[in-house]
Amino acid sequence: MFTISIIIPALNEAAGIAEAVGRARALLPAEVIVVDGGSTDGTLDLARQAGADVCLTSERGRANQQNSGAAVSRGNVLLFLHADCWLEPGSLAAVDAVLRDPACVGGCFQQRIDADGLRYRWLERGDALRVKLWTLAYGDQGIFVRKSVFDQLGGFPPLRFMEDLFFMKRLRREGRFVLLDERLHVSARRWQQHGVVRQTVRNWTLTALAQAGVSPDRLARFYSHVS
Repeated sequence: MFTISIIIPALNEAAGIAEAVGRARALLPAEVIVVDGGSTDGTLDLARQAGADVCLTSERGRANQQNSGAAVSRGNVLLFLHADCWLEPGSLAAVDAVLRDPACVGGCFQQRIDADGLRYRWLERGDALRVKLWTLAYGDQGIFVRKSVFDQLGGFPPLRFMEDLFFMKRLRREGRFVLLDERLHVSARRWQQHGVVRQTVRNWTLTALAQAGVSPDRLARFYSHVS
């Protein structure tokens, strides 16, 4: 059986970090690591109180935070979970089962956006299709990877933005990457804040520009969640 370290990067997530840690701990057996990027709302203290196994701070930015968490992790599988996402019971058993195939280097989960409406179901289907066709998972799909492979690749690239996309472009060359049937629940807050169409078109545009060679650090200025 594999040992799994769940790494949660956080920044000013006081409203939901306790629930995020609690849900992660309910996925036992797993190590839960919260890496704070300089919150000013007590996020890290709340994570400790909620029972996270490891709480630490790092330089701001998901790439830095996730790499810092991986560096102190004890598991041989790393699962990167955004603070506004949670997995259903049984998810880690599915990870363990699929990684018994030595050709498999990692995977992600079926996304479930926690909001009603056909537009959200189409978003979920589109994200699943992106993984199936191009083996490109985003961070809010719960990327998991063998730690040995993660270390071999040098972790997430030191980018302010789209670190998940550029990590996946390297990871997919290392072996089989799977989309599990188990569901990962995602908060609908960013789509509700910016609008589904506007948010989706912006994401597609920025991804296309990055694929065309525009630096993600330059593109970060156009994405409000990146500092």
